[in-house]
Amino acid sequence: MHRVILLLALLCFLRNIEAQSLFFGNDLSYVNEMEDCGVVYKEKGVPKDPYRIFADHGSNLVRLRLWHTPAWYDTLNAGKRYSDLQDVTKSILRAKSAGMAVLLDFHLSDTWADPGRQLIPKAWHTVANNLPVLQDSLYNYVLQTLLTLNRQNLLPELVQIGNETNREILLTEAQNAQNSPINWNRNSVLFKTAIKAVRDFQNFTGKNVQVALHIAGPEASDLVEKFWLYGVRDFDLIGLSYYWAWHQPTSIATTGAIIRQLRRKYPGKEVMIFETGYIWTTASNDQANNIINAVHPDYAPASPENQRKWCVDLTQEVINSGGKGVIYWEPAWVSSYCRTPWGQGSHQEHATFFDFNSNVLPNGGMGWMRHPFEFNTKVTAEKSPPRLKITLEHGHRSLTLQLNNAKTDTTQLQLLDSAGKIVVSQSFLPDATAPGFKIALPNLPGGIYVLQVSQQRQRWAVERVWLQQQ
Repeated sequence: MHRVILLLALLCFLRNIEAQSLFFGNDLSYVNEMEDCGVVYKEKGVPKDPYRIFADHGSNLVRLRLWHTPAWYDTLNAGKRYSDLQDVTKSILRAKSAGMAVLLDFHLSDTWADPGRQLIPKAWHTVANNLPVLQDSLYNYVLQTLLTLNRQNLLPELVQIGNETNREILLTEAQNAQNSPINWNRNSVLFKTAIKAVRDFQNFTGKNVQVALHIAGPEASDLVEKFWLYGVRDFDLIGLSYYWAWHQPTSIATTGAIIRQLRRKYPGKEVMIFETGYIWTTASNDQANNIINAVHPDYAPASPENQRKWCVDLTQEVINSGGKGVIYWEPAWVSSYCRTPWGQGSHQEHATFFDFNSNVLPNGGMGWMRHPFEFNTKVTAEKSPPRLKITLEHGHRSLTLQLNNAKTDTTQLQLLDSAGKIVVSQSFLPDATAPGFKIALPNLPGGIYVLQVSQQRQRWAVERVWLQQQ
């Protein structure tokens, strides 16, 4: 009877892990600045910490942008800089204190990076055309950022290399203005350099950080093939921006089909919506022009209810298509007396989850994360056949791996405990004539472990292992 109870508890535990594997994310990069500009976030009229608001409504991921040296802030408002490492450190602490994971968005620029602009940080401008030196600068920047955060126990769970990188990264203003085709020989080297910095960090510290690419627009996802062809393959996630205002007529259903296609084409790579947004009103609350104005005919007119419906329907489609999650862009960028480079106030206050008094909209998008989504068999139908079979032997003191269809390349095995710490790490060469590989286990506490197998620095298979107390 005791064993039955333990088994039922284990099954419940694993089901909870699966339920939590979907990311309900929000980009909260503007929150610190808004609060410094006098904004008081409220729920039901009562002031409340905004990170706590989002966590209480089901958010389990916070996305934060990082600019290299945003000196342009020095001439705005009180001259305080935001989205630099000091500001991001404060935000990560707030996110983790509220129990949420973090996606760190390396813009690799001093300012906004997007499909129309990928400007090199001023600090690297003189080496923009000296690829080896630029690689060195990029590598050290990414590595030192992660090392700095790790020393403070503020390591992000995920990082993205670049923001909406539909064009070549780290360009001078003159190069950016030319709007030339991507030089993939240069571009791929830079991405591989940044990713190597993340992987080297992992090797130095034993900590796990997932790496993402970020493309603007589902229909532009064929760019992933270019990355792949030029050898940029050591990533974990593909992030897509999807806004009706800019990516119409692409529908939610078409976006789901593209997610399914990406998952089939790149097995082992997760796919997420890294940015979406939808307006709840066409009105404005300040002097800054609003950047989103279009509404989908099925989600019209603009209203809190239709904002929520957009988020719910998109998330359900992502779930049905086997996606990893959805992140809403700037749901807390409300109006304030402060200025941006383009006007006073916010360019997004009509698409936040707050009304014009910075109070949570009762029927708005904030509720999308608590919607009773359907987790059905469509997700599992898209998964590849099992690649790895695990057999535990000798009182759970050793295990045998059987690899199906593995390459005869050096294979890295890692066993991680529930805190993500590597407790076993071993390399071996698969033998096609004897696919089983046996390893001894150290004296480990009983519990759930994750076995991760990698080939050519790419995750090849992941399975959970339940070890009994030795």
